[in-house]
Amino acid sequence: MIPSPSDRTEIRTALVLGATSDIAVATLAELHRRGPLRAVLAARDPDAATAAVAAAAPGLSTEAVAWDALEVEGHRALFERAATTLGTIDVVLCAVGLLGHHAGMSMGPVDVDHMIRTNFAGPAAALAAAGQYLVEQGHGTIVVLSSVAGLRARRSNYVYGSTKAGLDLFAQGLSDSLVGTGARCVVVRPGFVRSRMTEGLDPAPFSTDPATVARATVDALQRPGRDVVSVPRVLGPLFGVLRVAPRGLWRRIAGDR
Repeated sequence: MIPSPSDRTEIRTALVLGATSDIAVATLAELHRRGPLRAVLAARDPDAATAAVAAAAPGLSTEAVAWDALEVEGHRALFERAATTLGTIDVVLCAVGLLGHHAGMSMGPVDVDHMIRTNFAGPAAALAAAGQYLVEQGHGTIVVLSSVAGLRARRSNYVYGSTKAGLDLFAQGLSDSLVGTGARCVVVRPGFVRSRMTEGLDPAPFSTDPATVARATVDALQRPGRDVVSVPRVLGPLFGVLRVAPRGLWRRIAGDR
């Protein structure tokens, strides 16, 4: 009998895609704080990922591997390697992406292509591999770091926003396809996050930090019914209204943020 997600809320192992992300590191630290954890860190710079996690979560057992989201032929092999190290994969955290503040008209064709492949095409292929692997395994949760930027286009960052919209929609569909398999997918939508990637930028309203996003993410992992998480929570109902606001009004609200 395939276990339902509610049968397995205990998290002892994790595979992180894009393990140098501040939110990913904070999430591992939060998981480690709540119980024993082992993790495989997949990143373009595995040494940087190892150093960041060691500083945030002393004592956490990790193995770092070099991995590029754009090399899609190697995605399946990554999951097999992680399973060899961990035994079983309880959580796959996808934190791949480029920051896109003001990623709009200023971006040329090459930059647009690179951002779309890095923020959407590559991660989506990795999520497809994750879904297949966890279904075969019979359990596990995928966490996808999305963004409220993907809920409605803004003139200042519509390239970044469109990539997050694509990944968000892909993850929602993946979540639906996993119902009844024992695996699940959780979409996490933070607002503006104060982190290394946003240093020097003016915080947007309802801004948050990696630790807050991490706590909300881990809480959702332990509550099988929560498959879409807004951080802070107020952004969920707020964007429920803003998504249907007239475009002229939205342009004034969004401004150049």
